[in-house]
Order: sequence, then C-alpha cells, then structure tokens
Amino acid sequence: MEGLLLALGLVLIIAYLWYVSLVKKRNTGREALSGIDVQIKKRSNLVPNILKIAQKFMEHEKALLTDITDLRAQTGKAYDTNDAEAIREHLVVAEQLNSKMGQLMVNVEAYPELKSDNTMLQAMQTYNEVEAHISAARRFYNASVSELNNAVEIFPGSIIAAMASIKVMPFYEADEASKAPVDAADFLK
Repeated sequence: MEGLLLALGLVLIIAYLWYVSLVKKRNTGREALSGIDVQIKKRSNLVPNILKIAQKFMEHEKALLTDITDLRAQTGKAYDTNDAEAIREHLVVAEQLNSKMGQLMVNVEAYPELKSDNTMLQAMQTYNEVEAHISAARRFYNASVSELNNAVEIFPGSIIAAMASIKVMPFYEADEASKAPVDAADFLK
C-alpha cells in the first residue's frame, strides 16, 4: 500500500511538473506574440508620419495610401491571444500592412523630390529598423511556438495539455506574395 501511494505521488509530481512546463512554454509563446505586437505598434505609430510626408508628393498613389491607413487601423484592433484563428488573422493583417508599406517604399523611388526629403529619409531609415525588430520578434515567436507545440502534441504532454486546455499556437508564416520570386526588371523600369 505504501509503495502504491509513493508511485501515485510520484506520478502526480511528474504530471504537475509537466503542466508547469507547458504553462511556461505557453506564456513564452504569448510573450513572443506580445513582442511582435510591440514592434507592429511601433510601425503603426510611424506609418502616419510616412504617409503625411508621402502625401505631399504622391497624388497618384491615393489608393495605396488609403489601403495602408485601413490596414494600420486593423493591426491596432484587439484580438484573443487564446484563439489560434484570431492570432493567425492578426498576423496576416500585419503581413499585408508590411507588403503595402513595401509597395510604398518602392513607389517612393519614382518621386526624386520625396526620395531626397530629409524627413522622409529619416522616416524610411526608422521604418527599416522597426522592420528588422519585427523580423527578430517573429523568429523568437516561431521558436517559442515550436517548443510549445512540440510539448502539447507529444505524449504525455498531449494528455496534460488537453486537461489544462493548453492549445497549440499558429506559426508566423509569410504571405504568398512574399514567397513569390522577385523580377528585378519590374524595378528597373
């Protein structure tokens, strides 16, 4: 009887330690997601300044500027960090904003007076730095999610995760446009 109690106690201790490990990994994933959000917020705060400067020069690019403004508003909306689909949608919108901002930066090249404006140059440099921070945050997020998902999907973690309602989190994935090959001829016209 004493051996049975000892074995049961040992199983409970191991299950508890596994649970603690899962919670830590989930929280690290959430922290990494928060890191992406902080950098996206920095970018969102920078976007209006870039748009104001660009608007002076780029009368023919109103649709692009409007798209960027709309996507910026969407990235600022709250979402449920426990809902994998809400996280996925949030990351997709952030990537769409990134893509549109890339288009804007390419279009800036067609406006020599804008390209030479000191304020715009500084804003573009700051934007590039923020993008580098976002990239680093995405790498940390994916590493954290990988660790969590492995722990949640591999036995016996899968049983403990199911009992504790700890779910897998989605990876950050680039959109299809980012995966497409780049034709340099498009930029050399």
